[in-house]
Amino acid sequence: MSVGEARPHEAAALHVTGRALYTDDLALRAPGVLHAHPVQAPHAHARITRLDPLPAYAIPGVVRVLTAADVPGANDSGTKHDEPLFPDEVMFHGQSVAWVLGETLEAARLGAAAVDVGYEPLPSLVTIADAVDADSFQGARPTMVRGDVEAGFAASARVFEGVTSFAGQEHFYLETHASFAQVDDDGQVNVSSSTQHPTETQEIVAHVLGLASHQVTVQCVRMGGGFGGKEMQPHGYAAVAALGATLTGRPVRVRLTRQQDMTMSGKRHGFHATWKVGFDDDGRLQALEATLTSDGGWSLDLSEPVLSRALCHVDNAYWIPHVRVAGRIARTHTTSQTAFRGFGGPQGMLVIEDVLGRCAPVLGLAPEELRRRNFYVEGQATPYGQPVRHPERLDRAWQQVLDTGEYAVRRKEIERHNAGDPHRKRGLAITPVKFGISFNFTSFNQAGALVHVYKDGSVLINHGGTEMGQGLHTKMLQVAATALGLPIERVRLAPTRTDKVPNTSATAASSGADLNGAAVKDACAQILARIVPVRARLGTDAPWEDVVRAAYLDRIQLWAAGFYRTEGLSWDATTMTGTPFKYFAYGVAAAEVEVDGFTGAYEVRRVDIVHDVGDSLSPLVDLGQIEGGFVQGVGWLTLEDLRWDDSEGPHRGRLATQSASTYKLPSLSELPADLRVALLERATEDGVVYGSKAVGEPPLMLAFSVREALRDAVGAFGTPGTSVELASPATPEAVWWAIESVRR
Repeated sequence: MSVGEARPHEAAALHVTGRALYTDDLALRAPGVLHAHPVQAPHAHARITRLDPLPAYAIPGVVRVLTAADVPGANDSGTKHDEPLFPDEVMFHGQSVAWVLGETLEAARLGAAAVDVGYEPLPSLVTIADAVDADSFQGARPTMVRGDVEAGFAASARVFEGVTSFAGQEHFYLETHASFAQVDDDGQVNVSSSTQHPTETQEIVAHVLGLASHQVTVQCVRMGGGFGGKEMQPHGYAAVAALGATLTGRPVRVRLTRQQDMTMSGKRHGFHATWKVGFDDDGRLQALEATLTSDGGWSLDLSEPVLSRALCHVDNAYWIPHVRVAGRIARTHTTSQTAFRGFGGPQGMLVIEDVLGRCAPVLGLAPEELRRRNFYVEGQATPYGQPVRHPERLDRAWQQVLDTGEYAVRRKEIERHNAGDPHRKRGLAITPVKFGISFNFTSFNQAGALVHVYKDGSVLINHGGTEMGQGLHTKMLQVAATALGLPIERVRLAPTRTDKVPNTSATAASSGADLNGAAVKDACAQILARIVPVRARLGTDAPWEDVVRAAYLDRIQLWAAGFYRTEGLSWDATTMTGTPFKYFAYGVAAAEVEVDGFTGAYEVRRVDIVHDVGDSLSPLVDLGQIEGGFVQGVGWLTLEDLRWDDSEGPHRGRLATQSASTYKLPSLSELPADLRVALLERATEDGVVYGSKAVGEPPLMLAFSVREALRDAVGAFGTPGTSVELASPATPEAVWWAIESVRR
């Protein structure tokens, strides 16, 4: 059986040898391709008073300048119809107001610099605080309520209030946004795009060109990373390429530079949260009241479902009897913030983890004890009403980390070290993850697949999911091989295309393997059911190839379209109640750090992780996702510091951290010297593909353990019982200021 085997990524050899083709590789192989370059606005907010493309045509090699006047359909690239492709009002610093097509990229660049644009600067809102002061909000303002919060506080022995703020995060996928468009002889528009959502890219391109969806085909060969940043944001770039190809009759390539990508595309939402929390005498949570304000940027994008998921994850792994959490989306003059691994879940969970980390010392409890005694138990439900199934798995994972990580022994060693070293302190912390799996928009929980069995017995599969390096295609090959009972070498997978599997959902919400795997399995089952009479006639020992050949001669259909919809889901966005998730993925991590009291610099010495992936479809892929997700979470919480210029100067609203030289990413040097990852055993999940669970997003939140370990180390510089406030990201600078605060 192929499922469950520890197999390398299906394209690993292509990746490491450089033979793997990405969107821009296809573009550069096309004869006569035109190169696109944006005309970027130098203001955070301004009215365009003049846009004259004529000077650009004086540049040798400039072929066409694309403006709003060229759009045959709708001048909009957003699903909420609030994102003009060619704006007349600039809404963030670096927004493209026109695009220049050139014979070479340099010609297009020079042409873009020559386009004559006049601006009338307008007042801008750069921070969440700016937006709150100006009452600048957008989209829905949901509230999630359970119980009687006032009664909960009245019954609480201790009540605390605080503010938790944390920044966004740049996706920094290896491959920047890229699209390549061609128009064939009958006007069919063919787009290759680095997109997590080919169907939506198809719809937006058709929308802009004034075409029906069947006149546009979008394919995604593979992506060099996505992390959510290519769920909504690729559509406009694909539309620009398609518009250029339609107008010129030549292939058009759009590929952003790293600086363009960082200044033009959305990030993880930063949040500002105010909270009030009550505990009883035993340290058990009684009530939580909070307001979560996200920075949505200039347009809605996915800000509403991101906020909804943040509210649904503010409980993390903890039972809170009385809850009232309100959410709102600030509208600022920055990039339109978008999906990012975890999709609001990390932001909601960070609030409760910060609350517990700050309150534990004042309650006189060890943070790990405060966390554990508030865990969900069987029979309890989330604040939105979904029963928490298998909470005992979290207990098992927690205890396994404590045992295998020798937590108690190391705690004593750390106390000895800290007592003897006034300048370098160590910290240790353990944190849980409970993450809901499914799209919180119920309709997206569907998928399709197309499986072809050829006369020689070989198999080709298509499915609606996209491969961004996460190993989805590897898992789909294993699912198909297992379902058909074939060696995996007999199965091949074709690139994702909208003319093969239509109306697909985005590859997001960690649901790619759940949805597409079930669709592939369904298609395989249909084919196997059709050839049962042939198998019976030839005998159970007949080779697969003989059965297939005989079935063909019997005129039996040897291909099938599979489909899957996740059952049992419901969600009422007005009341914020229902069962939005198929199941919860659990995980536990313990981290040990050492902090320098002079500089705030720190080292992550050891991390122990136990993560629940059910019965793993592909253990090697899952381990890679756990390790990668964890490190990306460490980056968000400790290193990656997005900064916009909020001064009143000429560069107000400009992203100051717009390259790898100013935006610090986690790398090999930030990897723990000792990283131990185990998959939770005896964790079969019923009602899913071969008992497996999703793995993409949940591991990112394991990184809370590092942040809490830093808090523990900082606290060691002060007196016991001191509540430690730690900024996020907890950069060395932020850690040093926290140390100074506890020393005082």
